[in-house]
Amino acid sequence: MASQPRPPATTTSTCTPKTARGRHVFQIDGYSLHRGFGGTGKFVQSAAFTVGGYSWCLRCYPDGASKDSRGHVSVFLRLVTRNAKARALYDIRLVGRTTGSSPAPAPRTSGRRLFDTTNSGEAVWGRILFIKASELEASAEFLRGDRLVIECDVTVIGEPLVTEAAKPVEVRVPPSDLAGDFEKLLKTGEGADMIFKVEDEYFFAHRVVLGARSPVFCAELCGTTIEALLRFIYTDSLPAMDDLGVNEIHNMARNLFLAADKYAMERLKVVCTGILCRSIDDATVDSALALAIADQYDCGEFRDICIKHIDSSSRKGDHAVAGQQAYRRITRAKPSIWVVLWEKMRSLFRFK
Repeated sequence: MASQPRPPATTTSTCTPKTARGRHVFQIDGYSLHRGFGGTGKFVQSAAFTVGGYSWCLRCYPDGASKDSRGHVSVFLRLVTRNAKARALYDIRLVGRTTGSSPAPAPRTSGRRLFDTTNSGEAVWGRILFIKASELEASAEFLRGDRLVIECDVTVIGEPLVTEAAKPVEVRVPPSDLAGDFEKLLKTGEGADMIFKVEDEYFFAHRVVLGARSPVFCAELCGTTIEALLRFIYTDSLPAMDDLGVNEIHNMARNLFLAADKYAMERLKVVCTGILCRSIDDATVDSALALAIADQYDCGEFRDICIKHIDSSSRKGDHAVAGQQAYRRITRAKPSIWVVLWEKMRSLFRFK
């Protein structure tokens, strides 16, 4: 037997993003004092805070960051660290004073940006039209006691971490030595329970191995079968089977049939065929039909009885299952028999 090709070696690796997350709360007391005095472009700035190894701060422009944002409050996140690049996600929102959290309609801005200070410029991202100044001043939720609270979540995305999984242990499976072990048993005769004598030479064998490898040997070496075969040879009759069940009788008759065919014992074949015909039921029709349609056996009458049983079962509704399944298994296993069976069923049941 040709050796099976070895599967290709497989390796795996995992890329995991390295992230650092932080939150900063910027509280602006006396907010009204910052409105209208600095003018557009003037801001108040939080203390610096660190996330992911970078320094950040929040900027709030009460009168807007530019002329285009006049009448609005502008809010931004700024990278303070110089000569650096940082990829970050941010979420800036107003915090309600009564709930201590940001309600659903609260003004907010979020995004994923690259903050770059390598060109000596500022790196700020946010929203220039964050909220209308008039709406904020009229809000008792976000501006209470002249205090404004801005909350910002920052997630810094670092270089991904790539890890290589441990290499799988490769176990070399040795070639099968089953054939060699059985050849050794044959040569040494160790554990043998049978002896074949051919002229002046003796061969030691193992009953279980012969039975497993050959259905004919299995039939011949079965204790009850060989006993029944010898009794028929010497007395022309079979032992009493009153204490055996239907399946046991069927199996013995089938094994005896195989032995009788091998040794050209035609009368025993006829006797076994009669027993098989009488023991056919939904449980045994499968093996019976397989034997009846075998090319090397002349079992025309036996085959007809099997087919009639299947047809009879098919007229009994649910009781037909076993017979019908047997018929389908046989025709699938040996498609060439389909023509023979079909012609026989036409002649038996007058199909058109």
